[in-house]
Amino acid sequence: MRPFTYERAASPAEAAAAAARNPGARFIAGGTNLLDLMKLQIETPSHLIDVNGLALDRIEPTPEGGLRIGALVRNTDLAADARVRRDYGVLSRALLAGASGQLRNKATTAGNMLQRTRCPYFYDTSQPCNKRQPGSGCAAIGGFSRQLAVIGGSEACIATHPSDMAVAMRALDAVVETVRPDGTTRSIPIAEFHRLPGETPHVETVLEPGELITAVTLPPPAGGVQIYRKVRDRASYAFALVSVAAVVQRDGTARVALGGVAHKPWRVEAAEAEIPRGAKAVTAAMLDGAKPTHDNAFKLRLVERTLGAVLAEAKG
Repeated sequence: MRPFTYERAASPAEAAAAAARNPGARFIAGGTNLLDLMKLQIETPSHLIDVNGLALDRIEPTPEGGLRIGALVRNTDLAADARVRRDYGVLSRALLAGASGQLRNKATTAGNMLQRTRCPYFYDTSQPCNKRQPGSGCAAIGGFSRQLAVIGGSEACIATHPSDMAVAMRALDAVVETVRPDGTTRSIPIAEFHRLPGETPHVETVLEPGELITAVTLPPPAGGVQIYRKVRDRASYAFALVSVAAVVQRDGTARVALGGVAHKPWRVEAAEAEIPRGAKAVTAAMLDGAKPTHDNAFKLRLVERTLGAVLAEAKG
């Protein structure tokens, strides 16, 4: 781990301003992803800004009838919240499917949204990786790619986004709230928050330099049957090969987001109109244009089967 300086911020705006003053600075809260990357010298911040004291750890109702989840709410607390379990069950289930209990006790809402990929070539510093070192190449293309993206990738990167929580947030149409270094705030629909790799896979979100997430807001409860199903190589502490977050209404309409298949949580709203025709039609629409590799072509069929199981469960 390389040497770094450290400070504790007194307010969200101060934290953002401090990040702008210190190029290469990183915010730290739970640190469950950042510290690992620092030990491997994949992340090498010269300055850490501790945001744990910013009172962003509350879950509060919004005037519109939704919930505002502070950026520092721990995953365990969010999954256990009675309102989340009752009205946003897909989110609670997604959180409990992720990581271990010990990590959920430390990991935060904002940190979960900003998780970096678990692509093995990203973690192997002896291999080229455009996400880790822009312009160096992508060892995953032509390499072992069983876990990696089948859609939304590019010639520069086929990594996947690892978060379970973010997939559920995408199905729920969450909104990310932030503060900029100049003190102004903005609200970013989650559909626009994560970026596809294109030629700049190291730029993973639309956040500006120094911009700090302060909360994630959920709209009023959508009702319906809410399901999160995760298919992985082992039953615990493993990332998704494929996951499905679904909110299915009694009239057969649904919101569906996929994990494990793309560089960001994958949702194609137009494909949801195919729900009455069944999982095969929905999968064809959601994965139209997919470019699987020899190692991960099985994911196309796995999405169809997993989605079919979810829809069957929703029907009772």
